[in-house]
Amino acid sequence: MLSRLTRPRAVAVCALPVVGLLATAVFAPLPFSVAQPGMTANVLGENKGDPVITITGADSRETRGQLRMTTIEATGPDQDVSLGDVLDGWFRTDQAVMPRDSVYPSGDTVKEIEEHNAEEMKKSQDIATEAALNHLGEESDDIKVSLKLADVGGPSAGLLFSLGIVDKLDGDGSGGDLTGGRTIAGTGTIDADGKVGAVGGVALKTQAARRDGATVFLVPKAECSDAKTDLPKGLRLIPVTTLKGAITALVALEKDQGGVPSC
Repeated sequence: MLSRLTRPRAVAVCALPVVGLLATAVFAPLPFSVAQPGMTANVLGENKGDPVITITGADSRETRGQLRMTTIEATGPDQDVSLGDVLDGWFRTDQAVMPRDSVYPSGDTVKEIEEHNAEEMKKSQDIATEAALNHLGEESDDIKVSLKLADVGGPSAGLLFSLGIVDKLDGDGSGGDLTGGRTIAGTGTIDADGKVGAVGGVALKTQAARRDGATVFLVPKAECSDAKTDLPKGLRLIPVTTLKGAITALVALEKDQGGVPSC
């Protein structure tokens, strides 16, 4: 037998499941990561007391300026992200909400993800060395390059590693530095032929770059529009598609020759 509810009581009873669903949505973990600007490192200098680039078998130049690789920091693959975290990150310019699978390989444990990122970094370093030596016409049998960068994984520093090697071996090709004494930052993968690839998270990386003193940012051309989102004041974007193009742009900038591309 059903008893008849008064209107206020009926509303209250009906509202209970809705409140329960909302509470579940607010506190239930969601398949997202919240990212923010991460650390940067000067590949021409030291990181945690060790030179980032060490060259043997050839004379290494003393360089001025900085070439800073950039990173993002994201909530870990084992960290829960709630609806509140997503909404907070969605409306902030210093954070970005990203599908977790776009940040971390799906289905892997934390240890496996760390090992994967370390492997990707090692591959990136080897390819960056090959790209730089290919550009200079040098033989890898004669010149050995060691790259060391602690606590960073993934392939997105490839372009900056290659530029650092070129700057240490050849500079601008006429006795000067690729940087022109500036603090230049950037991001981008690279292949052995010197082709630059997109990486993601560039809007956060530009913030990290400007925070750490960069005035120029090298960005894969395909990500120009993303890089211009909330671009920090005082940071100049230079789009690149190849290592050769990046070097040409930096030399033109250093020598004030004009014709430097922009997004």
